[in-house]
Amino acid sequence: MRTVKMIVEYDGTDFSGWQFQKNGRSVQAEIERAVGQLFQEEIRVTGAGRTDAGVHASGQVCHCTTTTPMDEKSISRGVNALLPEDVVVRDVEFVPKEFHSRFSAKARRYRYYISQGPAAVMRRYRWVVGYALDISAMQGCSAAIRGDHDFQSFCKEQAEVNHYRCTVTKAEWEKSGQDLVFEIVANRFLHGMVRALVGTMVEVGRGYRSDADFARICAAKDRSEAGMAAPPAGLFLEQVFYE
Repeated sequence: MRTVKMIVEYDGTDFSGWQFQKNGRSVQAEIERAVGQLFQEEIRVTGAGRTDAGVHASGQVCHCTTTTPMDEKSISRGVNALLPEDVVVRDVEFVPKEFHSRFSAKARRYRYYISQGPAAVMRRYRWVVGYALDISAMQGCSAAIRGDHDFQSFCKEQAEVNHYRCTVTKAEWEKSGQDLVFEIVANRFLHGMVRALVGTMVEVGRGYRSDADFARICAAKDRSEAGMAAPPAGLFLEQVFYE
């Protein structure tokens, strides 16, 4: 048996998420179908993270095991020929059998994109916000979440997790043209965490909440205290880090 690691890019607009679902189109199912057809085996693909419906990825990582004698380039060409146009395998690599795309990961990087001007082409990949935002106030929120913290206030209720602590090594906002980009790197992410953080920070940026409110929300450990979840269209899983 050989373990194959794949880096995957996908437009999440028309997907119900990464994970296989009975009543919706999933990225995992599309890859399993294509790889299984190529290898002529029943294949189970495991991803590094479960992106929600409408969330995109440029650096999702997944792995599977196979008996195929094909080389990496042949696998890459063959899988991409069988995948739909909104999913692409960017890289294929044989890795040691101990590798696990989820459990071997040390950190993940997400970026969230907000457009502060009209957007036609990019509207599928941005949250279009037509009102002024105080970036300095939002940067203050970013600084407050760096380090090891409990993020229960920013996790979907009834999430199946043992604890809510995450170590955030980078969190910052950057202005790029008419876009605002939030970048966050952490050892783990909770269900809905990035979108809840962005939605709450935007409320601070609009002046609806203060820095003190944001600190209180973080300490509350209650999702109902935080702001709305930002729309999924602006969120990208961009990189998964390994040793």
